[in-house]
Amino acid sequence: MTERPDLLSANDMVDTASDNETDTRIKLISFRELVPEIKDTGYLTHGIFYYPAKFIPQVVRYALESFTKEDNWVVDPFAGSGTVGVEAYLCERNAFLLDLNPLLDYMIPLKVPTAKERLREDCLSQMLDSLEKSDDYFAPAWSNIAYWYPPEMLEVLSRYWGFIKNRERDTYTAIVESSLLKMSKHFSYAEHRTPKLFRSKSKRKYVGELLQTDWEEKLRKMIRSHSLETLRNMNDFAAVTSRHNNSVEFKGGVDSSYFSFQREFDALITSPPYLQAQEYMRTVKMELFWLGYNEEEIRKLSRLEIPYRKADRLIQTPTLEKIRSELTREDLVKLLDSYFCHTINALENAMDQLKANGTACVFIGNPLIDGIKVEIWRILMEYFTDNEYLFENLYEDRIKHRQLFGTRKNKNPDGMKSEFLLILRKE
Repeated sequence: MTERPDLLSANDMVDTASDNETDTRIKLISFRELVPEIKDTGYLTHGIFYYPAKFIPQVVRYALESFTKEDNWVVDPFAGSGTVGVEAYLCERNAFLLDLNPLLDYMIPLKVPTAKERLREDCLSQMLDSLEKSDDYFAPAWSNIAYWYPPEMLEVLSRYWGFIKNRERDTYTAIVESSLLKMSKHFSYAEHRTPKLFRSKSKRKYVGELLQTDWEEKLRKMIRSHSLETLRNMNDFAAVTSRHNNSVEFKGGVDSSYFSFQREFDALITSPPYLQAQEYMRTVKMELFWLGYNEEEIRKLSRLEIPYRKADRLIQTPTLEKIRSELTREDLVKLLDSYFCHTINALENAMDQLKANGTACVFIGNPLIDGIKVEIWRILMEYFTDNEYLFENLYEDRIKHRQLFGTRKNKNPDGMKSEFLLILRKE
């Protein structure tokens, strides 16, 4: 564990900044340069599943090596695609992951394979041969499914999914299932290159052109290629961690705000959703339907997302009060209140389980709401330093690569300039 920086008080942090200048206590760094051994954010098993706004592994690795020791326990209440779990296992730490999105339960067994036996390509190939000959059938319980698929593609995908649903679940089945999740979006009218679930003219054109070719052969090749690549990545991960015996526990489909923990943790490492980018359930609706969830189950989970639930308490900090006073739209004030209420509820619930002197590492950006910058790190710092935590450090990482969609209406077309790692320590 590296030497920690000197502690600063919350007042030191607040007093050095005005509305329009950078805080002199912020340390400008590049996590990619600090962790040069990670050259690709999708290395090993990180890239198996597509997931919007992934936590970059360099930040997690830095936090693990700086604030934890081997065999420590780390918690992430906004686990997303499981980056903290992957990095924790690689660093011989234990992790406990929570997320509202049930996909977590399908991702972690593939992204953190703990079995020591090497997976066999011939076994996977035999399963894929059987898949292609399947005459089973599975229809998602989605009343609107015909809107998203041409009938011939839906029929073939339903046969492939029927094969998976009728097999006893094992690692090879899970690998093929992960490939089908990706291909079921690619071979649909849904844009597969953007996070949101929506149809576009360009995608309808693409599908129309596909239908004029041997698209079934292309589908088979893509499923096989993705499945074999996943198996090889898992074998590479297992080889690197062959002597590791740590645990990564996970629970998807749960509300982190009210989860009852049964253990203490040495650190929290997380990246909460950003202020106006929390619609993860709507992003993965198609995948959840294919996995067997029904409309009511998905609606129930979607209603727990931050934009769609009311605040059950009012968070008050100097910075948050100032932003509230500047907003003129009541709906945006409600969104702001909901965001900080439920984000802090989840953080506080997990941070209550930190041991004395435990560290909380929160990675977050400064989004805009109606043109007003919201310094989320500052609001979290103000709140938690009033509640048994010491401010320890703040790192700014300038964003060099971002994915923006020129065809979509975007109130912040330039994107965020930086992201911040806030370090707090439990007294």
